[in-house]
Amino acid sequence: MRDLRPDVPADTEGFARVRRLALPYILFTPESVRHVLTRSHPDAKFRSLVAEEDGEVIGTAQVALAHESTEPGQAYVNVHVHPERTGRGAGHLLVATAEEYLASLGATRLYSWVLDEPASVRFAERHGYRAGRPARFLRLDLAHGTLPPLPETPAGVELRTAADFAADPRPLFELDAETVADEPGEVTIAYSDYEAWLAETWEHPLLDLDLTVVAVVDGRPVAFSVAYSDGATRYFTAMTGTSRAHRGRGLAKLAKLHSLHRARAAGHTEAFTGNDAGNGPMIAINKWLGYEFCATEVRYVRELG
Repeated sequence: MRDLRPDVPADTEGFARVRRLALPYILFTPESVRHVLTRSHPDAKFRSLVAEEDGEVIGTAQVALAHESTEPGQAYVNVHVHPERTGRGAGHLLVATAEEYLASLGATRLYSWVLDEPASVRFAERHGYRAGRPARFLRLDLAHGTLPPLPETPAGVELRTAADFAADPRPLFELDAETVADEPGEVTIAYSDYEAWLAETWEHPLLDLDLTVVAVVDGRPVAFSVAYSDGATRYFTAMTGTSRAHRGRGLAKLAKLHSLHRARAAGHTEAFTGNDAGNGPMIAINKWLGYEFCATEVRYVRELG
């Protein structure tokens, strides 16, 4: 078990491969793995850990303090092991190392996303974690499914892409900060560092500026659907939201529908998204768009000390 080396292709490729096999509903590439490790905010104390067997990466962990949380002492540890290499002790070693590290930083509550399937649940509970809020992964077949037709854009609303804000993305940062603060979940997030947002979010290698659609009113972004893509066939919605003053008008729904139409036209054949199980409005939008549930994750938590 050791820290991932971001400049070693075998490390980042191995890490991404394990994550894709263990969690096929989210996009991972060597570039995205390297980006998260090297661009995360210093206050997160982020580490990527790998477990190896005969020189092959078979287990991974991403470990960090929830530095943007409004409550101190919270942290994350997300562990995934190659599905054909479980039962070898890699997961246990990764969890133990991660917990020791986070405890040394003063973390008192650890959160971990766990797939809702028997082996993963047993593993989490055996290590002292208890179940919290569930979340759903959803999949949309862009190649063979049918998207709702594009409606007429409401008067006073303009649809743009994130590429239109390349010269000055600050308005998108402000919209992101407002919407993420209202997301349902166990950890309340507050964005305040624009430069960190630029480094971590705006410059993320999976962010597709041409597929990210923004609804604009009076020159200001008021709703958006943020798109990640692998540059080939797979698409993932990283965030969809609306500013508080413009909710209830269907603008996030409109932005996401346009984004999906653009993705299909660009040759993407599979779309994924994820929702907190309590986010009824967004789940309803995704089902209207044609998404189907494909897996459930549960946010497990462990109190330290």
